[in-house]
Amino acid sequence: MALEIIGAGFGRTGTYSLKAALEHLGFGPCHHMSEVIGDPRQIEAWSAVTEGRPDFDAIFSGFRSAVDFPVSAYWQDVLAATPDAKVILSHREAGDWYGSFSQTILPLILDKGAWPPNATPWFEMIERVIIGRALGGHIDRDGILKAYRANEAAARDLEAQGKALVFSVRDGWEPLCRFLGVDVPDVAFPKTNARADFFSSVKSGTQKPAA
Repeated sequence: MALEIIGAGFGRTGTYSLKAALEHLGFGPCHHMSEVIGDPRQIEAWSAVTEGRPDFDAIFSGFRSAVDFPVSAYWQDVLAATPDAKVILSHREAGDWYGSFSQTILPLILDKGAWPPNATPWFEMIERVIIGRALGGHIDRDGILKAYRANEAAARDLEAQGKALVFSVRDGWEPLCRFLGVDVPDVAFPKTNARADFFSSVKSGTQKPAA
């Protein structure tokens, strides 16, 4: 199964809501960090990506779409490997995004002393994916925001060519369905993964058995 949709939006931009929306529209299963946490095969495969040994066919086997980290850190590489896929960037105003990111994902990565021993391979992988790749090594506010805006600019360049959609989950179904060429469903757009839910999902995920 070839990947049909590639998410370019960083985590904390509504990616879990977008995952739920895509799956409701029939573009599932949708790969997301929630599929990576606690899965040794995915962690090992993404660790290989960070070392320059990607096997995207294996990583996305069985998935029709992919959003959130880790894919959003490598979306241009994944697009080069699957050029017929559509790109969707889940947009959030930069300052608002940083406020959420800096209180959830960033401290989780930086507080290495709090990493559970059984989850160390996952934390090491996401440190390389998010800080090393997506943020270009930056952990300061200005550097992080520069990387965030550059990533969005790359997606907007594709959008100007008709090859991508820059989309806010607040916009609901209509622009997403128009871009994908499907009917608008008669249900509310998914709204998931508030800040408290984020920490709960990470805690439960990192406590999964290693095998």
